[in-house]
Amino acid sequence: MGNEVKLQEALKTIFDADSALYQTRGFQRRIGYGTRPALVNIDLANAWTRPGHAFTCSNCDEIIEATNRVLEPARKLKIPIIFTTTAYAVTEGPNTDMGMWGRKIPCETLKVGSEAVQIDSRLNVQPDEHVIVKKRASAFHGTMLAGLLRSADVDTVIITGTTASACVRNTAEDAIAEGFRPILPRETIGDRIAGAIEWNLFDIDAKFGDVEPVDNVIRYLESLNGAPR
Repeated sequence: MGNEVKLQEALKTIFDADSALYQTRGFQRRIGYGTRPALVNIDLANAWTRPGHAFTCSNCDEIIEATNRVLEPARKLKIPIIFTTTAYAVTEGPNTDMGMWGRKIPCETLKVGSEAVQIDSRLNVQPDEHVIVKKRASAFHGTMLAGLLRSADVDTVIITGTTASACVRNTAEDAIAEGFRPILPRETIGDRIAGAIEWNLFDIDAKFGDVEPVDNVIRYLESLNGAPR
């Protein structure tokens, strides 16, 4: 615990200095909330949220608890709710669907149909919520996500999940590139290394979306009072 506190203090010192630099150059503007949100939960499947897997994140229980807090008002509003998982059908031989990524990380452990790639049961996925199976880091890459969001006239994408350094970050980058407002509830974002969470959330907030306390995001959803639908 002592080392973790020291790490957080060191990161705060570094990021405070970096914030001053960014702000003098016009970065860290607020993109703000729109009026028609969707909730996109990135890779909150067992491989990331349960212990004992190569992809397991360090703060799994906290991520699930915070995400459920965001899911509650989102479900009341009946806004689009999407979950993603990363899974591969062919994990052996020369003709796999893992691509070059499989040469870098253990994609072969994410087999289609396995328990590892199922969305964590603590999130209680509902029948009207989408589960998208992706092959790459971004939830937009090679999937129907952008079309699904546009068909629902979505302007704001609330992004939760794992990992800050890869799939969450890539999704946020693609979201703003596609014309959506990325909002990331801080407490819902995980990774395998604490420093990776802090650095990537800082950098995303500077360049690609708004990183907000989960309480702020919940207040935003509650303030809509059914307006999006």
